[in-house]
Amino acid sequence: MIVKQVVPLIEKNGPNDFKIHNLLNQVVTSIKQMSHPVGSGQFLLYDERKGNGVKPIKDTFLLDMLRHTWLLEHRVDVGVTNTKPGPIDAVYPIGNQFFAVEWETGNISSSHRAINKMVTGILRKQLLGGVLILPSRQMYDYLTDRVGNFRELAPYFDVWKMANYDISEGYLYVIEIEHHGLTNDPACRISKGTDGRALI
Repeated sequence: MIVKQVVPLIEKNGPNDFKIHNLLNQVVTSIKQMSHPVGSGQFLLYDERKGNGVKPIKDTFLLDMLRHTWLLEHRVDVGVTNTKPGPIDAVYPIGNQFFAVEWETGNISSSHRAINKMVTGILRKQLLGGVLILPSRQMYDYLTDRVGNFRELAPYFDVWKMANYDISEGYLYVIEIEHHGLTNDPACRISKGTDGRALI
C-alpha cells in the first residue's frame, strides 16, 4: 500500500514525543507492507467502480497491529455524556493513556466523528494522541460507495489545526493511503464484508 502523506493536525510535543513517533512509524510501516494479492509486493484493487470492500482491508491492517501487541476494538472513556462512543480500532498503552488508530470504513460523517472522538480523548487526557487512516480520492473510486476519504475531509483540517487546545502534550495525524494499481482478475476483488479477509 502507498502512504501518500501524513498530515499533523495536533503536534504539541512533550516527554512522550519519541514514543509517539515510533508508534507513528510503526503504523506507516504496517500500511506500506500491505499487499494484495499477498506476496505480490503491491496492493491492487479490482478494476470496478465501487467494486471493492473496505472492512477486509482494515482487518488485514489490524492483524498486523495485533502482532505488534496493540489492543484491538478497545473502548476508551473519552468523557462524552449522553452517548457511548464506539470502540477505537486499535490502541497502544502509554502509561495510563493510549495512542489510538482508526481506519475509516464508514462515510465522511464517520470520519468527522472519529477525529472528534480522538480530540475529545486527548482533551480528557484519556488519549495521548491518535491517527485516522483515509483512502485517497483515487482509491475511493474503487471502494464501497461513499466511504470517507482524504479529499473530502481535508477542507476541515484547519478547524482542528488552529483550535486552542488546553493541553501540555498531544498528537493527532491523518494518513492518506492509495493502492498501487488496478487489475481485471476477478480473484482480486475484495469482498464487501468480513468474508473477504482471506483474500488479502
